[in-house]
Amino acid sequence: MIVFDMDGVLTEVSESYREAIVQTVEHFTGQRISRDLIQQYKNQGGWNNDWALSQKIAADLGVEVEYGEVIERYNERFLGKNGDGLIQRETWFPQDGLLERLRARHELAIFTGRLRYEADISLKRFAPECSFDPIICADDVAVGKPAPDGLLMIQRARPGVELIYVGDTVDDARSASAAKVPFIGIAAAGHSRRNDLMRLFEAEKAIAVIENVNQIEGAL
Repeated sequence: MIVFDMDGVLTEVSESYREAIVQTVEHFTGQRISRDLIQQYKNQGGWNNDWALSQKIAADLGVEVEYGEVIERYNERFLGKNGDGLIQRETWFPQDGLLERLRARHELAIFTGRLRYEADISLKRFAPECSFDPIICADDVAVGKPAPDGLLMIQRARPGVELIYVGDTVDDARSASAAKVPFIGIAAAGHSRRNDLMRLFEAEKAIAVIENVNQIEGAL
């Protein structure tokens, strides 16, 4: 079974989740941060939650903000009204036919740090006919990545089935390591911290590192 993360793997999120961080931090601090700064935090690990990361960056810039207020402002930008916010800027990475070819040989599942309603918005938009089973979201687990909870849930649901996890952050890689699941890392060619990320993947014993999900067939 191939288990996919969503952000940066199935969906291109630089203008959705990442931009929501930028705009949220700017709202509270008056400072517009770079995407590279966000990636520096992501590469530290432990920042899979973008609300918590937005709060942390604001604090590091000298502005303490209540967590609930961060969530409210972030969601105003990310979701907008009725899902018409920055989430609509996302694009879909898999090229036509990729998931169908993979499904002919493998079961497909998702373990994402998104909440269920966020995952549903993008999956219904980009892949309404594509069945991933199971889909494990942030609200399904007690502890988020880098904890292995989501992968362990899938293992329990599919006893005896071998998993491969595909992700684009060190938290994804560490989650796979903790679950003893082989990991394929995605490090885009234009990634601002690509060399650092590749070293992190290597340290977590990734079985392969590819530039985007459309290269996965050559890595299996």
